Amino acid sequence: MIGILIVAHGTLGESLIHCASHVMGKRPLYLRQLGVTVHDDPEALLPQGRDLIRFLDQGQGVLVMTDIFGATPSNIACNLLVPDRVQGVSGINMPMLIKALTYREKPMEILIQKTLAAAQEGVIRMAVVAEP
Repeated sequence: MIGILIVAHGTLGESLIHCASHVMGKRPLYLRQLGVTVHDDPEALLPQGRDLIRFLDQGQGVLVMTDIFGATPSNIACNLLVPDRVQGVSGINMPMLIKALTYREKPMEILIQKTLAAAQEGVIRMAVVAEP
């Protein structure tokens, strides 16, 4: 099973985990978050991030998901990546997280493809439903 680490602003990561737990009926195993606030020193969070990755890596690697590419959480996440072991994607949303949780028994490349596809497919313009 591929572990998943969310590195995001404030409590967004924990909120996403809470929502995913609701959708899936239980809190998924090997899913953690690292919240980054305006008061945090990014360098000081790296050891905590590395500890979380060591815990989450059960032999298949870890997918790090972050909210906004180029922002402090994604910069921290980029420093946690390890070729062929710890991969990262940015722009996390609920469709991405649910898809990642659903496909994390597959190889990392398939997991990443499915996760990125969910990001694109999950953002749509909704049609107005005519009132009765």
